[in-house]
Amino acid sequence: MPLIVGVTGAIATGKSLVCATLVEQGAIHCNADTLVHSLYAPGTPGFDRVVAAFGRDIVAPDGTIDRRILGGRVFGRPDEMRRLTRAMGDVNGLIHSVVDNWRATLPEDGAAVLEAVNIIEPGYSAWLDQTWLVWSPEEVIAERLRQRNGLSETEARQRLASQRPWSDRAPAADFILQNDGVPEELAQQVRDEFERIRTLKRRCELPASRWFAWHAAQMAARS
Repeated sequence: MPLIVGVTGAIATGKSLVCATLVEQGAIHCNADTLVHSLYAPGTPGFDRVVAAFGRDIVAPDGTIDRRILGGRVFGRPDEMRRLTRAMGDVNGLIHSVVDNWRATLPEDGAAVLEAVNIIEPGYSAWLDQTWLVWSPEEVIAERLRQRNGLSETEARQRLASQRPWSDRAPAADFILQNDGVPEELAQQVRDEFERIRTLKRRCELPASRWFAWHAAQMAARS
């Protein structure tokens, strides 16, 4: 069976760098957050539902949904984020189909990486071999959002307010990377850990993901 890793973390923590390093090591990559955008592309039922839910003013001059405007409506507002998720359609089914295709088509020694802001809470981790969590201090993330995305201080803090604290997710993660230093140091950590778990996978010695124990504890706490 191929090795499939999920890389998650808040916005602007460095998930893309981690995934790019894994691709350099031979992994196939899918950005789930970008994939989901296809659910509300122009001409789709999801487009019509999202526009009906949030208004025509979220449509850009080119006919696509302006994600910056839409983000301003939902980030930091859990009820609005849930409304957007419902309007988009079958997000889980779309992502699961990608993982199923990897399982069916990649060679035994193949590898793939699923990148998404949310992997742990919606349960995507159950389909993967491991889940990696990337985190950065809030002030570092806010500065990246201002520099990289051109967001104002208010917009950056709004995005941050919508993210779950990394420490809440840590018990469900198999590997945690702190990204507030030199990019090459982070990349080397990724290469070393990836080689380690690929070796375990080849030997059929890779343990079950920590996500399963975390999920069981969450279910027990709710019962």
